[in-house]
Amino acid sequence: MELIPAIDLLDGSVVRLQRGRYDAVDRYGADPVELARAYADAGAKRLHVVDLDGARDGRAAHRATLERMLATTSLDVQVGGGVRDVEVAEAWFAAGVARVVLGTAAVRDPDFARSLCQAHPDGVVIAADAKDGMVAVAGWRERSGRELFEFAREVDAWGAAAILYTDIARDGMKGGADAEGTARLQREVRAIVIASGGVSCLDDLKRLKDAGVRAAVSGRALLDGDLVLEEALRLMESD
Repeated sequence: MELIPAIDLLDGSVVRLQRGRYDAVDRYGADPVELARAYADAGAKRLHVVDLDGARDGRAAHRATLERMLATTSLDVQVGGGVRDVEVAEAWFAAGVARVVLGTAAVRDPDFARSLCQAHPDGVVIAADAKDGMVAVAGWRERSGRELFEFAREVDAWGAAAILYTDIARDGMKGGADAEGTARLQREVRAIVIASGGVSCLDDLKRLKDAGVRAAVSGRALLDGDLVLEEALRLMESD
């Protein structure tokens, strides 16, 4: 099982939102580039970066920060937030990111998302951010009317490299990840399903691993020190 540390950026700062709410922001004093370096030094191979300004406003931001991360680490970076057209996506690929994450665009412009998956077979992650079993868009503020499992099967057919499944109610709350739901979703699709939202400790990761989940993202628990990345990576690599 792969563990991917996450860095969420808002107004240039490392932050975490509670349940996706922009009025419930916890800000951290860490420099995002230094944090990325620390995760790389701890043994991480991939980094998940969320441009919250982009997710909210429909534009790509924090490009300079991402370029510094790419220039100073060997991490495979996947970035999401504001990637809603081919120009923005291709600009991120040109900058050196390994994957782009599509959320709102995958729901509202499936032709674009499908063509990008075909053009970059291992380079597109589709975010399935769900609340009460329904996919949410526009920085989690709107419901799309799409049922989670139906949507996941559709994007899997496009050839997405991975599906990032976030239970919005759990995100940033450190209440435990949705191990059962993530494993059930993984059984429905070929793409790797990445669990996101609620990972708070080693026991949470063990439950995900034991359930058959193939990858997970953790943000707040690492920032708060509740999860030590080196210990977590050792657990992920153990039999």
